[in-house]
Amino acid sequence: MFRSLYTAASGMEAQELSLDNIANNLANANTTGFRRRRLQFEDLLYQTLIAPGAPATQQTTIPAGLQIGLGSRSASTEVIQQQGNFDFTGNQLDLAIQGAGFFQVLLPSGQIAYTRSGNFNLDNTGNIVTADGNQLQPTITIPPDALTVTIGSDGTVSATLPNQQQPTQLGVIQLANFQNPAGLNSLGSNLFEATGSSGDPIIGSPGGAEGFGTIQQGAVEESNVNVVEEFVNMILAQRSYEANSRVVRAADEMFQTLNGLTT
Repeated sequence: MFRSLYTAASGMEAQELSLDNIANNLANANTTGFRRRRLQFEDLLYQTLIAPGAPATQQTTIPAGLQIGLGSRSASTEVIQQQGNFDFTGNQLDLAIQGAGFFQVLLPSGQIAYTRSGNFNLDNTGNIVTADGNQLQPTITIPPDALTVTIGSDGTVSATLPNQQQPTQLGVIQLANFQNPAGLNSLGSNLFEATGSSGDPIIGSPGGAEGFGTIQQGAVEESNVNVVEEFVNMILAQRSYEANSRVVRAADEMFQTLNGLTT
């Protein structure tokens, strides 16, 4: 049986998954704080017909050997943590991180999740929450009579109250970072969770000595998807898929020829 059929089929399956990943990136080109993923491939096992370095004679060895590869597969999808552009909205609860770090939010399960999406709102008790109602951590509550809310680049949240000349400090937003942000697990809804690959979260203040980014009030970070790059990747995936399908067709024609000789 020709190995080429299975080898080419593995290449077609890998490119199908590559196209799925590209489609997801393009679908989220306008998703606030979205981080694109890059699909990585690896080759499969090799069938060794002649081992490299095998003895050819008592005095010589085979320099290269004879190994036939058995195709490729998708190995991983890496989250690309490249900074996205800023969209200045003027909304006082829209926040963007300039540099490294993630906002921390509390899920209904009690688990802490992490996000770069900073389009926050207030719930019915005045807590700062995400669009899905998950509370920002640590919890910051805005008084109902607050006239203005100011959030500094260091995460300090202050509000101007009636009959007060000086703003009242309400709390400080803290960011989380990871040794390997690419190892975070995507939960959907612009959220990530820590994994053994990402490491435990490192908590700190925006602009601190730990290398955290600063906070920009009145702006949100756009998706870091490069639409042109994704279209180029889509063309490459399509051409690679076509090339592998032609290998399948060529192997089939060779089978037909072989069958014609045996009948």
